[in-house]
Amino acid sequence: MKYRRFGRLNWEVSALGFGVMRLPTLEGDEGKINEPNAIKMIRYALDNGVNYVDTAYPYHRGNSEILLGETLQEGYREKVKVATKMPTWLVKSQEDMDKFLDEQLHKLKLDYVDFYLLHGLEHKRWQLLKKLNVLEWGDRQIANGKINHLGFSFHDEYSVFKEIVDSYEWTLCQIQYNYMDAKYQAGTKGLKYAASKGLAVVVMEPIAGGRLAINPPEEIQKIWREDGGERTPAEWALQWVWNHPEVSVALSGMSTMDQVIENVQSANRSKPSIFSKKDLNFINRIQRKYKELGFVGCTSCKYCLPCPEGVDIPQILALYNEYFAEERNNEVKKKYWQYITPESQAKRCMKCGKCEELCPQQLPIRKILNGATWVFEQAV
Repeated sequence: MKYRRFGRLNWEVSALGFGVMRLPTLEGDEGKINEPNAIKMIRYALDNGVNYVDTAYPYHRGNSEILLGETLQEGYREKVKVATKMPTWLVKSQEDMDKFLDEQLHKLKLDYVDFYLLHGLEHKRWQLLKKLNVLEWGDRQIANGKINHLGFSFHDEYSVFKEIVDSYEWTLCQIQYNYMDAKYQAGTKGLKYAASKGLAVVVMEPIAGGRLAINPPEEIQKIWREDGGERTPAEWALQWVWNHPEVSVALSGMSTMDQVIENVQSANRSKPSIFSKKDLNFINRIQRKYKELGFVGCTSCKYCLPCPEGVDIPQILALYNEYFAEERNNEVKKKYWQYITPESQAKRCMKCGKCEELCPQQLPIRKILNGATWVFEQAV
């Protein structure tokens, strides 16, 4: 495993981190983790040099932290540093902060957490947390020994990111970053700024929620065949992130053992500034073609669910993206009617906007669902 310096800490982190948010499940229920398989996957990663795991209060409907707590028994706690996150959208007081931290430590079976992040910061949430003196609270928990280091994950514009970075001596920040999102939210500019301030930069969604690993449409496949070499689409995406020396660790939310094995092997081949000019030009070609074909930036995190009207938002957005990526292939329309029930169709959207309030990508979901209604349901 390759390792990198973790910001200003005297500690090196594995290039690959395990994101405990897309574990194998049972019966298609996000809350029902296939525990034997999930534990085996995480322990394989730790046995092969991964030393950073990331979870959060809502992942797998609250069961991710419990599963991780079980996984870290039998000596595995000593192999890894654990990051989890405050459910900031549920916090109304410092008493809430205390309550959630204690609950999370209990679920994780830990006396302390190595890294505690303020989850999903954006302008309004940050302003509220400042009024609640969250940084004072964080310092107190560090002094009490319940938290070793404080950080934040982020979903907003660069100006907000810079303001938050400058507000405190954070140990780490977590940003969404992949070759389709280089100018999105914090982006490359934020990556470089945070690193220049001594923060470790943890990258989430390096493969855009797996979307950069699926078989691309024919026009993009042609580019892969011409210049892609032996790297898989997933490895190209990961290596693009690792190519940036400012990146400390790239998280992958792995769902199968095959993905774990492939990503561990890919991390073993990683190195800052490894890309040649030809490699960078290749990624630029892929990026332009994806945008031309209609790349929708949904990562299937499912924060938008449940929809009050029952709309299957992530699946519809995935099919909508696939429709344009496949050059408006009518076969995708057939898939829509196979996967989307009458009770979960796009036309049921009442434009309430609750999904957009919860979407960390700040996608115009109502607009996309309106387009999906026109594309998939107009003739019905």
